[in-house]
Amino acid sequence: MYYFLLGSLILLFSVQAKALDFSDMDKTAQGFPNIKTIHIAYKGDVVWAKAYNKANLDAVANIKSASKSLMSAVVGMAIERDVIHGVDQAIAPIFDDSLPKDPDPRLKKITVSHLLSMQAGLERTSGRYYGRWVASDNWVQTVLSRPFIDEVGGDMQYSTGNTHLLSAIIMRQSGENTYQLANKWFKGTGVWVQSWETDPQGVPMGGNQVGMTPASLLAFGELYRRGGVTEKGKRILSKKWIEESWQPRTESRFHRGLYGYGWFIQTFANVQGYYGWGYGGQMIYVFPTLDLTIAITSDEYLPSGKTGYRDLLHDMVSQDIVSIIQAAK
Repeated sequence: MYYFLLGSLILLFSVQAKALDFSDMDKTAQGFPNIKTIHIAYKGDVVWAKAYNKANLDAVANIKSASKSLMSAVVGMAIERDVIHGVDQAIAPIFDDSLPKDPDPRLKKITVSHLLSMQAGLERTSGRYYGRWVASDNWVQTVLSRPFIDEVGGDMQYSTGNTHLLSAIIMRQSGENTYQLANKWFKGTGVWVQSWETDPQGVPMGGNQVGMTPASLLAFGELYRRGGVTEKGKRILSKKWIEESWQPRTESRFHRGLYGYGWFIQTFANVQGYYGWGYGGQMIYVFPTLDLTIAITSDEYLPSGKTGYRDLLHDMVSQDIVSIIQAAK
């Protein structure tokens, strides 16, 4: 009987190991000169963690704009704690001292929701506008003084300035540093922000220049994958907020990606997925129906959109990870 049970366990392990064969993914990743790390969690267990191109698996990574997904979570927690009064809260009264001398009346229409979904209508502070923005003396005032190039609630204008305003709102409403609040609110999740660049006024940059370990980025994705609770079942973020964040609200004109509150929305191998994307290929993917989370870090100085690298990562996720997990279920 003992040998029968032992043999069954060995057979079961062998079947699982074969079912989760990521050798094709590993081979694909080895062909990317700019990839640094890949972490995969399946059913709550880390089933893959590897560094590439001589990277350090545990080194702090600048997750770039993947931090916009993180910022969305912080906003959700701030709403639940009444630091922010809801997504429909107007932002103009909060920034009364930072508005232009002769403000455009449309500034009064912008809400927290518009900032989250990149529908504020203001000219972007990302892309070719980014350098001039971060060189300014007051990032908040500079964002609010941008001209309107669309109506409030109109097309997506992807802008780090929007998420920076969210960070400033949290600081103004709470009287505490966004960086410190985030780490306090994420306690018990494995999510920890190691570093966070600030503007000249000391406001942590909402949506860029955030340092986290790859394992911590994976833990952030896992928090969403579990519906907002820790491994021990403690609720950190409401399930309702996650559902609202993953509801398509606009679309990027650069790659036709659907966007919610800080998250892109797309199918991978016919499976609904949600992902955060940072410059260079800093990625966090969540597939709730597959119990799957993937975190990828890459060289932060090399672009990933125009080069096609982001799409190659998407292909690897679809073909070499999602398909493998589907076959195992």
